[in-house]
Amino acid sequence: MAVPGGGAKDDTFNVLDLAEYTKNRPWWRKIFAPNSGSSAEKYNVATQLVIGGVTGWCTGFIFQKVGKLAATAVGGGFFLLQIANHTGYIKVDWNLVQRDVNKAKQQLKFHSSGNKIPPEVKSRADEVIIFLKKNVILTGGFAGGFLLGMAS
Repeated sequence: MAVPGGGAKDDTFNVLDLAEYTKNRPWWRKIFAPNSGSSAEKYNVATQLVIGGVTGWCTGFIFQKVGKLAATAVGGGFFLLQIANHTGYIKVDWNLVQRDVNKAKQQLKFHSSGNKIPPEVKSRADEVIIFLKKNVILTGGFAGGFLLGMAS
């Protein structure tokens, strides 16, 4: 075959097995892009600490506010149920409650006796540990910011 410029075209191609290629890639690179490697490769230490600290603080602050709201709602609900029970609006069958609690305890003992971690959970946990090891500075900044956000 003639190629403009006078030379012959080389018709060799590299074959890429997509199944093997995707098996060896972490899940976050599949989602975010091929260039989303370790942040240590892209940013300097100060930038990583700032990004981790700011995102950690925001997460901690929101976690604190939502946690307080959830605790207030659950506590208020129990308080209102006790008042309704005391004033006679509702009657609680404590024998039925005790029977259901004992049944739940037995089911928990049965399910917790295996203590085997499913392989998909283990593989995801391994991926998270690898990510944390590659991004130690970012993770440290996030942890510190999260604690500050919880405290503020």
